[in-house]
Amino acid sequence: MSAAPDIRLHSVRPPLDARPLEKRVGLIILATDHTSEPDFRRMVASDRIGVYVARIPYANPTTPDNLRKMQPSLTAGAALILPDEPLDAICYSCTSASVVIGDAEIEAAVQAAKPGVPVVTPPMAGVRGLKALGARTISILTPYTVETSRPMATYFTEHGFEIASFTCLGFEDDREMARIAPKSLVDLARDAMASQADALFVSCTALRSAAAVVGMEEAIGRPVVTSNQATAWNCLRLCDDDEARPEFGRLMTLPLN
Repeated sequence: MSAAPDIRLHSVRPPLDARPLEKRVGLIILATDHTSEPDFRRMVASDRIGVYVARIPYANPTTPDNLRKMQPSLTAGAALILPDEPLDAICYSCTSASVVIGDAEIEAAVQAAKPGVPVVTPPMAGVRGLKALGARTISILTPYTVETSRPMATYFTEHGFEIASFTCLGFEDDREMARIAPKSLVDLARDAMASQADALFVSCTALRSAAAVVGMEEAIGRPVVTSNQATAWNCLRLCDDDEARPEFGRLMTLPLN
């Protein structure tokens, strides 16, 4: 056996950058989520922006009662993302839960762990995106049941939109929602779009709809806003990233008003 090597302690510590990456985005996702993390890796993460993820407990089926049960976990989830360090934005990546819990309640729960951080939810980002596109009358497509879709209709109506049509697919398990092929979403968007609507909102962070935005927009001839596309756009703009990314749809070419 060879002798243990001498270990030399360098006499001078190297200088430290202020941060490993200039901007930090926190992402709180469901334990069952297959889609948000790869979507944010593709649309948000870069050499300048880091995406840092925490998962919180969730059990299917996707019902309003089950969605509300995540609220107590939000503060602990936020606290696990780079503890005691500031973030430039934090996204709670569940559209249907954000609607039933409430944007203000989610913001309060997250900011209890991360004071002052800008909080983004998918429906909030969806509203901002639709308004940036000038939409007033919209069609909505969700993968949920009718029961879980009803609060979504109320949310967008209360935010000033007229809903020309609302289509849901009847799924109860977000893991199955994630298995719907992007190509199928293009066909579903075509079927869900009302002729008088200005834009289509495709709800659910489980859906791989961000990958299908351009195809959906080409199919219906109008803008499409999806949950993960909208939150990615909102988080990028909060990180002072105004680069146009038309490969992710018309919304990704616009500023955050």
